[in-house]
Order: sequence, then C-alpha cells, then structure tokens
Amino acid sequence: MSIKLGIAPIAWSNDDMPELGGETTLEQCLSEASKAGFTGIESGGKFPKSSKELIPKLEKENLQLCSGWYGATLLKNTPKEEFKLMREQMDLFKDCKSPCMVFAEVTNSIQGDPKTPLSKKPKLSEDEWKLLISRINEISKMMLDENIPLAYHHHMGTVIETEEETRRLIESTSDSVKLLIDTGHMLFAGGNSVKLTEDFMERIIHVHCKDIRKNVLEKSLKNDSTFRQAFLDGAFTVPGDGCIDYKPFLTVLKDRNYEGWLVVEAEQDPAKANPFEYAKIGYKYLSKTAKECGFNIIS
Repeated sequence: MSIKLGIAPIAWSNDDMPELGGETTLEQCLSEASKAGFTGIESGGKFPKSSKELIPKLEKENLQLCSGWYGATLLKNTPKEEFKLMREQMDLFKDCKSPCMVFAEVTNSIQGDPKTPLSKKPKLSEDEWKLLISRINEISKMMLDENIPLAYHHHMGTVIETEEETRRLIESTSDSVKLLIDTGHMLFAGGNSVKLTEDFMERIIHVHCKDIRKNVLEKSLKNDSTFRQAFLDGAFTVPGDGCIDYKPFLTVLKDRNYEGWLVVEAEQDPAKANPFEYAKIGYKYLSKTAKECGFNIIS
C-alpha cells in the first residue's frame, strides 16, 4: 500500500489566532514544509484564493494541495446556501486536484472561544441531529458531483467531538459522507482512533496525525480549559513528540488497505515551537513508523 505525507500550515500561521505566526510568509511555510520532506500541504488563510496564483507557488516547492478546512453552518444554512458559500474554495481545490475537503459543522462551536471551557461545548438535540444528518447527506452528494468528497472532521469544541458523536454521524449518514480521523482530537475527547478505524475503514479517506503531550492534556482536562488555552499550553505536538504510539493505528490502516494522505498537524505557538524543526521531527517519525508498518511512501 502506498501513502503520501502532508502537513498543515497551522504550525506556521494560526488562522484562529492570527497573531501566532502573523509575520511568517506563505513562501517560508511552503519552503520549510518541502525541505522537511513533505510532498503535500493543506490550505490556510494566507493561501491565494486563485489557482492561477497558488499552483505556481506549490509547484515551485514540489508540493500538492492535499486538502484544507471548511467550517460549515448547516444547522443554519440549507445545503444550497452552504454550497454557494463554499464555491470559491471548492473551485480552488478542484483546480489544484485536492483529493477531498476537510469539513466540520461549526454552528455554536467554542473551538476559538477564549472564555468557554470545553465542558460547555454545544450538543445536538434530537431534532438537530435529524436536520444535520439530512443536510450533510445532501451536501456530500453535491460535493461528490464536483469530484470533491466531503471528509468529516470530528473536532474539539464542536457538535461532533466525541467517539460516540462521530459513530452516530457515520452510522446515520449515507456512504457519500466520508470520514477524517484525527488522532489528537480523538484522544483529547477520550476516544479510540484505532477502534474507529477498524469499524469505519470503508468511509475513511483522510487522516490527520496530531500527537498529544499527556501531561498538558491531563492538566487541561483537570482545569476544564478552553480549547484555545489547551493548545497554547502545548497540548498538541507532532507525531513522535507526544504520547501516541502510531504503530497500532498505522497497522490497522495498512491491514485495511488505506491509500491516501497522512497529514501532520499540530497547533502550537511558533514562538515556542519552531515550525520547521517540529516538521522535521514529525516527518522523520511518521515516515519511519509507516515504513515499519509496511507502507510505501510516495515521494
């Protein structure tokens, strides 16, 4: 089985907190991602919205656009309304031959709220569950018609955060709704990425490899921190620098014939965690471990 290794730009510049890495240029981010060994990168706020501008920048560093985040509000917008809002980003992804779009429902999300603790995250009523499932089914089919599959991202501080919520979403939606597994978010939420992968492999099309500093996680949970405070305290890091053993997870992916991207992602303060140095740590560990599990890495 062959995979590709990508990275998210959030280590260089944080879209939720623009002051983190605010002076870092896109050119530096792309150059360092490539030098660290990655062949793909997800999109971010500093990326051009036009493929005519973006593609030459990616090609200069031998990078592919391997996806990117889209925060939807389907509990407020109809699928047609939301589809219009994502049109520009979707066209960019199509032009850049991105394999999917990272998608999350962010209505009432507290992920960027500096005051609301994670224990107060939004929860869906039964009627909201029915509405969200219906609308995600519809918009995922619309996206498939454009050859941009929807990769649903369970995310801290949102309505789909826990393993139970993720399971219910996937079990209740059609096959057009694909799944992104994020190892760091699932561990933070107390869930099991390996078990989810075993149970829903046929729906998984994208993987975020985020690691956790166990002592910071335990402190964050004990203090009922905000999501923002948790990552500022250093809860997240790259694979190989935290408490997650990736061998069991990657073995399950290999045994179930996963072919796609493994994307290193770690929200950190770049002033405290040099993005280039941590990118190299993540690449070295993930490439070595993936090869040990039997994967061939496409360079």
